[in-house]
Amino acid sequence: MNSTLNKNIVWHYPVIKKADREILSRHKAVALWFTGLSGSGKSTLANTVENALFMKGCHTYVLDGDNVRHGLNSDLGFSSGDRKENIRRLSELVRLFVDSGIIVLSAFISPYHQDRENARRLLEPGEFVEIFCKCNLEECEIRDPKGLYKKARTGEIQQFTGISSVYEEPQNPEITVNTAEQTIEQCTDEIISYLERKKIISSDTL
Repeated sequence: MNSTLNKNIVWHYPVIKKADREILSRHKAVALWFTGLSGSGKSTLANTVENALFMKGCHTYVLDGDNVRHGLNSDLGFSSGDRKENIRRLSELVRLFVDSGIIVLSAFISPYHQDRENARRLLEPGEFVEIFCKCNLEECEIRDPKGLYKKARTGEIQQFTGISSVYEEPQNPEITVNTAEQTIEQCTDEIISYLERKKIISSDTL
């Protein structure tokens, strides 16, 4: 990185603060970070939770790992280094969304513990809610919604998480939902209940 350029870059502090936006939104700004194997239900659950929050009048946005790779991170592959850079960029993007005063739901495999912790450190305490979509590999392979596990098993896809690349399970996530045993509705209710208990959102529909 160009150190000379860095010296000439000064952080701009906006007039409207995150706290002002939270008052307008009538809920706290947080990042709901869904992590888990491919096929564990991250994207499905994130979208279902968003719908429940939307019905409560919350301001939300879903960031899907595949969608972001079509644009912002289209230059990255799936090597260990590229995976880390992928999550680094997404973490900064999530920080901007939280600063905008909304609830951002990020559905990324994000296989490395340290990368998820780095994302957490970008936010204030309580603003990063790690949601582990727990689902055994066998069930994920049975589902295989995109046919990726089949390709990974035949060697067509290299460095695939859970097969030829490691997935480090969260050590102390705020929420763990077992998507192999719980219904999507049960998982959603568990997450909404957590947000209400923590007073991130109101228990009343706006």
